[in-house]
Amino acid sequence: MSQNVLLLANEVMEKMKQYYHKSLTTTPQGAVFRAKTSNVVITAYKSGKVLFQGKHANEEMDKWSDQSNVVESKNPKQYKSSSNTLYTPPDTLFTASHIGSDEAGTGDYFGPITVASAFISSSQISLLKEIGVKDSKNLTDEKIIQLAKEIAQMRIPYSLLILHNPKYNSLQKKGWSQGKMKAMLHHHAIRKLLTKIESTPYEGILIDQFCEPNVYKKHIASEKGQLPNKTYFMTKAESHSIAVATASIIARASFVKEMDKLSEQVGIELRKGASKLVDQTIARIIREQGEDVLQTCAKVHFANTQKARQYLS
Repeated sequence: MSQNVLLLANEVMEKMKQYYHKSLTTTPQGAVFRAKTSNVVITAYKSGKVLFQGKHANEEMDKWSDQSNVVESKNPKQYKSSSNTLYTPPDTLFTASHIGSDEAGTGDYFGPITVASAFISSSQISLLKEIGVKDSKNLTDEKIIQLAKEIAQMRIPYSLLILHNPKYNSLQKKGWSQGKMKAMLHHHAIRKLLTKIESTPYEGILIDQFCEPNVYKKHIASEKGQLPNKTYFMTKAESHSIAVATASIIARASFVKEMDKLSEQVGIELRKGASKLVDQTIARIIREQGEDVLQTCAKVHFANTQKARQYLS
C-alpha cells in the first residue's frame, strides 16, 4: 500500500480537517484527525506529520504539498529534515541575476497546471518591486493580469508550459503523480529558458519547493533528466526572490486565462479551487453535458469528482 508523509503547520492541518469534514473517522491517540475516503486514509499527527495511505496517496498528498516540507517515502520513519545546505540558496542570490520557477493550478480541480520560469537580471529587481511584483498569492487575479502585461513589456526572458487537462488525466492514468508532473514541467521550462538566454551569466536557479530536492531529482531522472548546476530549492520562494515572484505571476496569469477559455468552452463558469461550490459545478456539468466532459477541463482523480455525486440524486 502506498503511503507518503507531509510536514504541515497547525493552521494547514486545521484547513485539511475542514476540507475532509465529511470523511472524518475515529481519531487515533496522538493524532489531530483521521479522514477516510474511498481511496485514501489521511492521518494528521500533533507532531505536524500528515500520513497519506492508500491507492491514491500520491495524488491526495499533491493537493497539499505546496504548503509543506514534503517527503515521498514508502516508510515515514525514513524521513529526514529538508535543511539540505546543498540546495539552500545563498542570501546573495536574491539580489543577483538569477532564474526563478513556479507553478499555478495544482490545487484547482478545474483547469490546467501552468509552470513558468523567468530570468531576472540584478538591474531589473528594483523596477519589478516598484511596479508591485510580489507573491501572487497576495494579489487579485485582475492585478496579476495587469502585472503580467507589464512584465511582458519589459521583455523579461521567460518560458511558460501548460499541461492541459486531457494530457494531465492521461499521465495520471499511466501512474504519474502530480509531483512528477510538476517536476517535469519545471525541468522543461528551465531547460527552455536556459536555451533562450544562452550564455547570459546568472548566479543560480531557484525553484519554489513542492517536494524534497532528492525526490525532484528522482522524478526527472526517471525521464532521463538531470538537475542543472546551481539549482536551489526553497519553500515560499516567491516571498524572497523577485525571479520566482515574476514566474509565479506569469504562471498564474496563464492559468486565469486558461480557466476563462475553458469556462467559455464548457458554457459554465468554472470555479477555482476545490471547494463545495466546485463540487456543485461538477454536478451541473455531469447533469447537462455528461461526465466525459470533465476529461477536457478537470483533474478528474481529485476527490471532488466523487463528492459531486451527492448533488446528482
